[in-house]
Amino acid sequence: MAVDVETNALRAMCRQVVGLRLALIALGTPYALLGAGGEGGAGLAGLAAPGRAAPGGAVWPVGTAVLVTFLTSYALFRNWERLGGPLLLRHPTLLAADALVGSLLLVTAGPDSVLGYVGVCTTPLLAGLAYGPRGAASFACLQSLIVVTVYAAGLGGSGLGAPGMGAPGLGASVLLAGLSVIAGGLGVTLRNLLSRYGAAARALAVAQAAQEERAHLARDLHDSVAKTLHGLALQADALAESPDPRGQARAVAGAARRAVEESRELLAGLRGVPYGGVKVDLTSELTDRVRDFARRSGIRTCYVDEGAAPPAVPSAVAGQLLTIASEALENAGRHARPTRVDVSAGVVEGLLRISVRDDGRGLPPGTTLDGLRRTGHFGLVGMVERAAGVGARIRIGRGCGGLARGTEVRLELPVEGVAAR
Repeated sequence: MAVDVETNALRAMCRQVVGLRLALIALGTPYALLGAGGEGGAGLAGLAAPGRAAPGGAVWPVGTAVLVTFLTSYALFRNWERLGGPLLLRHPTLLAADALVGSLLLVTAGPDSVLGYVGVCTTPLLAGLAYGPRGAASFACLQSLIVVTVYAAGLGGSGLGAPGMGAPGLGASVLLAGLSVIAGGLGVTLRNLLSRYGAAARALAVAQAAQEERAHLARDLHDSVAKTLHGLALQADALAESPDPRGQARAVAGAARRAVEESRELLAGLRGVPYGGVKVDLTSELTDRVRDFARRSGIRTCYVDEGAAPPAVPSAVAGQLLTIASEALENAGRHARPTRVDVSAGVVEGLLRISVRDDGRGLPPGTTLDGLRRTGHFGLVGMVERAAGVGARIRIGRGCGGLARGTEVRLELPVEGVAAR
């Protein structure tokens, strides 16, 4: 992903350079045309003689060169995603052809004009961005060779170019060659900055992935293995004083097997191996968990249908929903001191809804997720993160309906999106 970000940034920067070229051509064209048809005109040797040139004497060559260069650059700019970006980074010959087209501005308007600077500076700049130091050096040399050839042939414009290269033409050609080298170096610098940005983006992506994986592992450990082991420890403590040690021992063995099963499921998830069935019956699973919670806690717990029967849910989504419901039950048993807990599930107005309500003492005033994180209470935090992971909306607050006090945990997930998630 970070590599794509770096490549896209390079393409976007190259496109901006092409856009800058179009702006410079639009800016410099009026001055070039006025100079070509006016007093002391600059243009093709022999077409713009000292004194007033014939009307339009050098206007047509300059105008033609501007039109060809502008349309070529505009075609690249307009179709950048389809033509310019992908082809420019892979095929240097495209930029070489662009440099030859740009040389028309050097010949007609003169290298020392605004239009001349367009070709002298933008082509090496693009080469530095697209191809790095070697490409910048190659195209700077190519551009310098074009400039020297133009002056040596007496096409330098502005009265500097005469047949053969004199001192003025030599000095101007050296200056413009230096500008092309500087432009190429600027392109290489920008490319290096984008490369460092890509490296930073890769490091950030790795850090974020590691952080998300740690949070995922912490949620799974808290909501599955740690919870089961805690219940196992409580059952083992009560084993010695139990009037039915055999039954209590079977409960301890069942809890241990459940911990092993949860550990296997957790390891399979970490290795990216699908675990469990493809579809899960939420009604059956919730009924079993309600029955198990009522047996272990001694709290009167009931499951009721709400609306239409919930559909079979993919195991990946069902695992998250059932874990949230189980954690809500455990929180009620540990902290709320309820006398009754109601669990309901069903489809209401196109939403798959799961609700866990108790009549306990409710959440302490001022409870926030950040506060829970700071104090090391990760149950509610994990529930919110799990709900967000499957695209569900979760509400944790005061109960409603028949249980106007206590706490309600309500999950809502669009039925149409269940299979997709």
